[in-house]
Amino acid sequence: MTGAQVIGSVVSVNVGEVEPIEWRGRTIHTAIRKRPVDVPLQARALGLAGDVQGDRRVHGGVDKAVYSYAVEHHPFWRSELGDAVGPGSFGENLATRGLVEDEVRIGDRYRVGAALLEVSEPRQPCSTFAALHRRADLPKVFAAAGWSGIYFRVIEEGAIAAGDPIAVEQRGDSRWTVRRVFEWVMGREPLPADLDELVAEVALARSTADALTRRSGAR
Repeated sequence: MTGAQVIGSVVSVNVGEVEPIEWRGRTIHTAIRKRPVDVPLQARALGLAGDVQGDRRVHGGVDKAVYSYAVEHHPFWRSELGDAVGPGSFGENLATRGLVEDEVRIGDRYRVGAALLEVSEPRQPCSTFAALHRRADLPKVFAAAGWSGIYFRVIEEGAIAAGDPIAVEQRGDSRWTVRRVFEWVMGREPLPADLDELVAEVALARSTADALTRRSGAR
């Protein structure tokens, strides 16, 4: 990591197993509830070793291999959800410090522990998050807050542990931050004039590119 700029650290590494959550008259089988572990885990192309995704149609896969969420956002969420907020509360694999959406761009690469991760897309809010915290309005609150968390693909596999540094390995060519992309997907800002350039960005996950294209078609 010689010469790399350390910008933050891993607060915790979190994994989950599929479990049932009863919510509004139905049972959801989900692994959104992540819990910290005290051993290093391998970040692999399809996710962290030991982690499970309940619905692989919308979670996991190459573009969503690792999900991070910044502890800088916890004070806001504690005002909404109380003291239960902590590492793993957002379904994140990595609770981080120093890695926030309005400073991180699509395509940026970070050395996290021994792994090399590339920023691929923001996370979109879902009803499972509402079920986990027993708040039907949480997807709207999540969207309005603008703190989506960050999905990564794994460029180089390697172990990650709590306390590991996060260092900038390479800034991507993209001009778009994770937060701006999230605001566009959520319809909170007008789509950019250079949308075609954005959706053609190689590092941008196809699921987000498709969501932006659908928004464009709905204008």
